[in-house]
Amino acid sequence: MFGKLIFSSMITGVVTGFFIVVYGLLTKLISYVLYLGDPFETISYLPTWYLYLVPFLSILLVNFIIDRDEAVREYGVREIADAIVHNKLSFGVKDLILKIFSSALSIASGFAIGNEGPSAAIGAMIANKVHSFFNLPKKILRISLSIGASSGIAAIFVSPMTGIMFAIENIAYEFVRNFAGYLILASVLAFSVACHFLPPLVFKYSIGKFIEYRYIIATVLFIPVITFFVYFYLVLKDNVLKFLNSKIIERFLPYRNLIFSLIGGGVIGTMMTITPYAAFSGHEVVEILINNSSYFPLWMIFLIIILRILATSISLYANAVGGVFITLMSIGALVGYGFGEVVNLYLPFTVESFYFAAIGAAVFMGVNMKLPLTAVVLALEITYDYNVIIPTGISVVIVTYLASLNFNLRKLHIRPIAKRRKVAKER
Repeated sequence: MFGKLIFSSMITGVVTGFFIVVYGLLTKLISYVLYLGDPFETISYLPTWYLYLVPFLSILLVNFIIDRDEAVREYGVREIADAIVHNKLSFGVKDLILKIFSSALSIASGFAIGNEGPSAAIGAMIANKVHSFFNLPKKILRISLSIGASSGIAAIFVSPMTGIMFAIENIAYEFVRNFAGYLILASVLAFSVACHFLPPLVFKYSIGKFIEYRYIIATVLFIPVITFFVYFYLVLKDNVLKFLNSKIIERFLPYRNLIFSLIGGGVIGTMMTITPYAAFSGHEVVEILINNSSYFPLWMIFLIIILRILATSISLYANAVGGVFITLMSIGALVGYGFGEVVNLYLPFTVESFYFAAIGAAVFMGVNMKLPLTAVVLALEITYDYNVIIPTGISVVIVTYLASLNFNLRKLHIRPIAKRRKVAKER
């Protein structure tokens, strides 16, 4: 059996890598078609009405698809976790195709969500088919699903160890002791395919194992700052979603898809007219900030932070299909970069702002998704720099504790109206 499991892991990893590449390139292609080129270069030249029309029509189509197939709505990572617990995959090939298209369209049209959920679903579906082809025992189906999901995540992140750790912390924790090897095998192979086609996040300024203690000292000041923004994000997100739900959607339930589209398209369109960096997944924001490849004045940094928090909240509520991993990283990178700029302006010592952009990206994601190990591995794999890894490890633990005092972390979205009403009736 173990020989078959090794071989099936290899096939799952390679096939998943190719499918993730297609998903990633499809998202980019749709974005270029919708905005007549690279949106970060063309948006400033497009008419304002067009910037509102594209996200409005896109999310209207996504909600139309969701109405006809509710499986498209849920986030893949959560689905896979449930599938592993119940040893059964709850969606089919048609659901997966619609999920991929809906996610690609959501991201490409400017909604602030990520792509880890559909990627996990792609890997799990492929693993499920490979599992059946090799006639592996049903009792280890959950192992196969975990292998597939981890390979999908490793490929879309173009980051094997981060993908493996993310999958383990999210969906495969109980299998680490006995089956981590198979996760690693499939994930590394999927990554090896994806890395030739999809761009990874790369930190260009690493000084490796040389520790500058000013960064650890600065971390003491950074912890209350990023804690404040974690609180700000969670409060604003929860209040925005609560307001939209109680004041608008529940009163006009028959028109919810149109309302989703008007609100989502209006907010994302407005943000794109201000700056395209407030919209989309946030990958470009993280890449720019951690490599100091563009200058943002302080007022612009904090404006984009607020806009991206709003964009993430609205994107989730409007039923944009995807996750929040990279979107949370982008908010954290902005907070960290802004902190570094403030330190350099007002304190007697200096730090490189892009270091704290990398720290902030890892910490903000790790705290809000309650993935501390993934945060540290992410900092390690992207930067290979102790001046990022050590502050990340210190910050993510302390800030997670401070945030958990007042918030139930990992409440990433609220359930659709119909589903919540069904639960209420059952009670």
